[in-house]
Amino acid sequence: MNSLQELFQKKNKNLCSVFFTAGFPQLNDTTTIIKSLEANNVDFIEVGLPYSDPLADGPTIQHSSQVALNNGINLDIIFDQLKSIKDEVNTPLVLMGYLNQVLKYGEERFCEQCVACGIDTVILPDLPMLEYENHYKELFAKYGLSNVFLITPQTSEERIRKIDLLTESFIYVVASASITGAKGEISQGQIDYFERIKAMNLKSKLIVGFGISNKTTFNTVCEYANGAIIGSAFIRFLESKGVEKIDEFVAEILH
Repeated sequence: MNSLQELFQKKNKNLCSVFFTAGFPQLNDTTTIIKSLEANNVDFIEVGLPYSDPLADGPTIQHSSQVALNNGINLDIIFDQLKSIKDEVNTPLVLMGYLNQVLKYGEERFCEQCVACGIDTVILPDLPMLEYENHYKELFAKYGLSNVFLITPQTSEERIRKIDLLTESFIYVVASASITGAKGEISQGQIDYFERIKAMNLKSKLIVGFGISNKTTFNTVCEYANGAIIGSAFIRFLESKGVEKIDEFVAEILH
């Protein structure tokens, strides 16, 4: 049983996850942000691996990645940062990046480093399902890693059912067929989509992301899923308020 499965046994609704970009705003802020999010009772944390050509990220997260890369961040530094707090942090950490980063770093080496950091779940939005089945499923199993698949309003029921069978932690429910970033309030069309997914009675937990930016949107999606991920809004907060005020951001969402 991985760390997220253990979490979901204790809590299965109103789960709050926060995404941030490693190495942003400053190179060594990664561990400070993680510790602060844990201290403020975030349920699990997504650590973004900065990448120069992100496929799913909107302007805010793209900007944070560029700043982090300019700061000198790389995977070796990120893994060293995460290792340094492995014994201090109990909140599950999820790595979110892109397949090319894994390929360039070395698949086995990447997996070994995840294990060394206590990471057991990764999100690679551009990892094709067929490639996962044919290669990465066995590789990840060897290292006790689980892969998170994303679904969108356009994903067919057949594909969703298959993803449900392959899922060990949660299904990432992309709230709209677009890149990351705040979109305003949740639309009726999105609610119809959430209701359709909920009515499928999938075995996997459902966590909604993309466009969740405040208490209202968080509470709305939690009516149809087990929880939600907040990313771009948090990145903007870090840039304007700094890492010292993280408690204010989380309080606005959860209280």
